[in-house]
Amino acid sequence: MDENLPLPRIVDRTEWSDHRAVLLQQEKALTRMKDAVSALRRRMPVVEIAPDYRFTGPDGSVSLLDLFEGRPQLIVQHFMFHPSWDAGCDGCSMMAEHVGPLSHLHARNTSFALVSRAPLDKLLAYRDRMAWRLPWVSSAGSTFNEDFGATVDDEERHAVSVFVRRGDRIFHSWSTFARGEEPFMQVFDLLDLTPYGRQEAWENSPEGWPQTPPYEWMRRADEYGDGPVHACH
Repeated sequence: MDENLPLPRIVDRTEWSDHRAVLLQQEKALTRMKDAVSALRRRMPVVEIAPDYRFTGPDGSVSLLDLFEGRPQLIVQHFMFHPSWDAGCDGCSMMAEHVGPLSHLHARNTSFALVSRAPLDKLLAYRDRMAWRLPWVSSAGSTFNEDFGATVDDEERHAVSVFVRRGDRIFHSWSTFARGEEPFMQVFDLLDLTPYGRQEAWENSPEGWPQTPPYEWMRRADEYGDGPVHACH
């Protein structure tokens, strides 16, 4: 532990409780704002998807409809994995590791899948390395990534897309990019609870707080302590 790290101001329990009460009102306002935004999202119009996108999965060719696995809703994480890379994106990996057992999503009639441009053998080898069980398919040979903004000029982008279906008709309901994925990565919310926060240079923190450039600290889960690694964000 670094004993030279600055410490927040020390007060008694009564003063601490006063500060906590003020912050709690802001936290409640944030929760209500999140609920309001989610309500707007549920009222977003949808766009019908015309192309019959095909992917390569462990059992051969599959369609976008197949990724629903018979459920009415589908969440796709556009996992950054360029065909020339030997490992998946570290940030996308962090997000995938926060998804948890899919049975919770399935209980609400929602499926989840990772989609990447790299060939399937690379995807499955990386999945084995990371000990994941998430469905993962390759979009190589299709325009799926480009059509949903996950690949631009051969560059990969962090993205999540949501789809809904009625029978065989598929509709695109929502997408987000870059920091829009943060709500799905619990590590950020947990760090935001701490005195030092995420310890990134963009944060509004007291003078002297530990800070480094954004995302520079991130590693794949099995690479922490191994020194600098290739970052894909």
